[in-house]
Amino acid sequence: MTSVLEDWKAAWPAAIEAWSRFTKLSEPRLCEHSAQARAEGLDGSFAMIRLTDHAVVIDLEAAAAHGVAGFATEILAHEIGHHVFAPGDLRDQARLLARIRRGLADRVQHAPLVANLYTDLLINDRLQRSTGLNLAGVYAALTPEAQAADLWRLYLAIYEELWRRPAGSLGGGDAEALRADARLGARLIRVYARSWLDGAGRFACLLLPYLEKLPETKRRRLIPWLDGDNGAGDEIPDGLADLDEGEADGAIHPIEDPRITGLDDGGEESGPARGRATVGGIKGHREPRDYVELMKSLGVSLDEKAIVARYYRERAIPHLVPFPVRTFSQSSDPQPEGLLPWDAGHPVHRIDWPGSLTRSPVVIPGVTTVERTYGSTPGQERARVPLDCYIGIDCSGSMGNPACHLSYPVLAGAVIALSARRARAQVMVCLSGEPGTYSQTDGFIRDESAILATLTGYLGTGYAFGVGRLDETFVQAPKRERPAHLLVVSDGDLFAMLDEYRDGWGVAARALEAAGGGTCVLQIASHRYDAGMGRLRGLGWEVHTVCDEADLLDFARAFSRRLYAEVRR
Repeated sequence: MTSVLEDWKAAWPAAIEAWSRFTKLSEPRLCEHSAQARAEGLDGSFAMIRLTDHAVVIDLEAAAAHGVAGFATEILAHEIGHHVFAPGDLRDQARLLARIRRGLADRVQHAPLVANLYTDLLINDRLQRSTGLNLAGVYAALTPEAQAADLWRLYLAIYEELWRRPAGSLGGGDAEALRADARLGARLIRVYARSWLDGAGRFACLLLPYLEKLPETKRRRLIPWLDGDNGAGDEIPDGLADLDEGEADGAIHPIEDPRITGLDDGGEESGPARGRATVGGIKGHREPRDYVELMKSLGVSLDEKAIVARYYRERAIPHLVPFPVRTFSQSSDPQPEGLLPWDAGHPVHRIDWPGSLTRSPVVIPGVTTVERTYGSTPGQERARVPLDCYIGIDCSGSMGNPACHLSYPVLAGAVIALSARRARAQVMVCLSGEPGTYSQTDGFIRDESAILATLTGYLGTGYAFGVGRLDETFVQAPKRERPAHLLVVSDGDLFAMLDEYRDGWGVAARALEAAGGGTCVLQIASHRYDAGMGRLRGLGWEVHTVCDEADLLDFARAFSRRLYAEVRR
């Protein structure tokens, strides 16, 4: 095994050169025993590259067992290809999985496998044709446990078509229907080599009938080289709440694609460009449940609640107030004040030598040394303190679960809460569905994770936001030193709650006075609540109405800018 290890170490520079001598990757983890490879996260195959840290891991014992220990340069160059070509990084891997999931219908659990096979085809075809490496020899040597698996036979048949090898020379199937699919697959790899994301959904549709016959429990034994099926850990790439343009309409069978069949007019590429999906000029977005499932396919180890919170954070970020810019008032020169003893632990440059020598001509550090203290004159502008924000959201039975479908009250709350944090304000979030239950942060905080975790929760109890929460936080509690603004998001049932709660209207008035200001946003589509809204305004509340929940996002942007955009100007 020692000689094999040395051979693989010596092959690394040539593998780098197959792509570019300027490629920067750490030395591969060459594990002489499978137990070492499992400790690195490699299990069930003989090679992989971790997309989290771009580390190449090789199980030399498993490579020898599969008969490919003599193809060091080919296998290492292949793994490097996942870094420099396809998928490159976690974000592109997630975008790839999203497109493949579109083409797999009810077989989405196979998306990582299909993504691995697809990117391997792209990389191996490029290496075989452009560098002279013998990737065909690697596949001729591989012997899976079940040679009769149609998926593997199709996969090898695609290589035979790509490299013009005789049918069956690499182990590909010879059935007429399978060879027809292999020709489509080979054409797909060549047509979409430069825009490989656009071909992913088509490749998934091609493989779907073969996946239906693939036992999930035997997947790894049927496919001997799975090098990209490793988890993302706790890392979630940015930008995945948005749909890519072409993602939805790219899930077609290759036989329906004129670029593959050659039935187009030969003009500009007709496939969709890589970009963001737009519908009427508005970006397309994933639903929260689709986002969660995509992250699970990527191998994200975070729990569902944390992934949902990340989704709403990403959706909120484009709508936040700009980072406040602090403009300092004019100030005078520093004003020298008294002298203090300089201790040996203080920086040497702070010693006031004239003062120290005046105190004693013999300098004894820490005994006769002193340092000057400075003050400053007051500025010309008054300090501006940002308003803390209390965000109370109706989470009763009429509100949808934000983990399943986009909840505009939650998204609006996220925009306001994160904007407040940018302005260095504190935020308290309360979800309330009463009579029933409520959930709230531990007072006013700046912890983003805790704020979003509470905000993206779900209760589904009661019928309205509980007035008792305002009573408990602002009326019964000691008066807060910092000013705050109350924000309550509910619907017309809030007025029933104000009537039923003991002295509910009085509580609303006293809570408003204790906080210093408040806004009530109600989803109301009729005039039956005009009297209640007039009464709230009479107490000093600002009242806004929206006809549709989507309008809450516009309100949140305007509200955040009014409260926080200029707070530190």
